[in-house]
Amino acid sequence: MVVLTKPAIDHFPIVKNSFKSPSFFNDIPVIDLSKPDSKNLIVNACEEFGFFKVINHDVPMEFISKLESEAIKFFSSPLSEKLKAGTADPFGYGNKKIGQNGDIGWVEYILLSTNSEFNYQKFASVLGVNPENIRAAVNEYVSAVKKMSCEILEMLAEGLNIHPTNVFSKLLMDEKSDSVFRLNHYPPCPDIQELNAKNLIGFGEHTDPQIISVLRSNNTSGLQILLKNGHWISVPSDQNSFFINVGDSLQVMTNGRFKSVKHRVLANSVKSRLSMIYFGGPPLSEKIAPLASLMEGEDSSLYKEFTWFEYKKSAYKTRLADNRLILFEKIAAS
Repeated sequence: MVVLTKPAIDHFPIVKNSFKSPSFFNDIPVIDLSKPDSKNLIVNACEEFGFFKVINHDVPMEFISKLESEAIKFFSSPLSEKLKAGTADPFGYGNKKIGQNGDIGWVEYILLSTNSEFNYQKFASVLGVNPENIRAAVNEYVSAVKKMSCEILEMLAEGLNIHPTNVFSKLLMDEKSDSVFRLNHYPPCPDIQELNAKNLIGFGEHTDPQIISVLRSNNTSGLQILLKNGHWISVPSDQNSFFINVGDSLQVMTNGRFKSVKHRVLANSVKSRLSMIYFGGPPLSEKIAPLASLMEGEDSSLYKEFTWFEYKKSAYKTRLADNRLILFEKIAAS
């Protein structure tokens, strides 16, 4: 358990409460993957929100429960034990510090590569944690979520009348796919009431640089997304469903038709929030550019071509809230 002392509050970013009372936005698109019209609804959701909720998915609840159980076991350990897993460099255990550029939040996390060569033995020295159990739980879960992600991306391509329909999904299926997996734990923050109608930031506002992000959390709320009108709205939690984010790379590949959604997480005063996020990324050498079929001639491209390695390198030099794509936008001719 992480304890927040009064002086510590002053070091964390806060946001004035967006709502006079707890308020949720109930019009977030819900996509039933078992329905035949899903592909068109996915396209609409990506255009309007860059975000949607998925129900009737094929990810076994057993995989979710097993991974959640292992994550709780790890995060419930004393800090001195968790630190034995090694600081995030970038993979490993992180606490409060997000990235290398000064961002902090009321969060602790494990960041893992989905690459099969990832060394889980760094968890072996953490008392009561079995690295093989974590490895098996992560691999089962990620494999199922990756399969669902590819199905969604293929439905999306079909909805856009792009052929072949694996134009996005093949990047995640590539054995060199640079995808990562993150477990975020936001401990309860009892002293939050002292912040006078302000909220403590768990994870600051940002977009995800990859193609697609797939999030699942427990039943504790906290996630907010930014609408086109500039208003932040809270997303009702649902532990049985998944939430999909459009990433920066997908925004570029669709030439801005889809917008990567800016989102953040606020700390909760009473309950801890546990979320698991799969970030589906392309191979490092993959060239990212608007698809020709979505442009009206070469001159209509809004972005310069770049490799995923170039974008990733650039993104990790920025602060969370920065517009990372601005460096890769084509300047309109005056």
